[in-house]
Amino acid sequence: MLEKLVTWSRVKSPWVLHMNTGSCNGCDIEIIAALMPRFDAERFGVLLKATPRHADVLLCTGAVSGQMKDRLIKIYEQMPEPKFVVTIGECAISGAGFDGAYNVEGGIDKVIPVNAHIPGCPPKPEAILDGVVKLLTAIKGGD
Repeated sequence: MLEKLVTWSRVKSPWVLHMNTGSCNGCDIEIIAALMPRFDAERFGVLLKATPRHADVLLCTGAVSGQMKDRLIKIYEQMPEPKFVVTIGECAISGAGFDGAYNVEGGIDKVIPVNAHIPGCPPKPEAILDGVVKLLTAIKGGD
């Protein structure tokens, strides 16, 4: 019973933390647009938080640069369990055009585990919200 209540509350109010690990800011602009009143992410309970200690979902954009690798791991470790990671954009998924550069590690999944991918360069705000809703549905158990 308690586990059902915790899952319900996690699905109804996911708190997200946005982190740019080295992108061109195209995806960042789309994430901010998705969180603004026009698309109303709060109807799903999505709330942007400024600290990883209060966040349930980490929204990552950009390929992981050598400079950001340790910071990304530290942010991920500071998040409470259970934690979820969503990669947004082609750079976060695979490194895209930056893959193979001397200071690029690759996609986010080469550094931390990822639960969902939202492709696009950059993905539209509707796609970002759809991806977050699908993640919440998976957390809920597919009901």
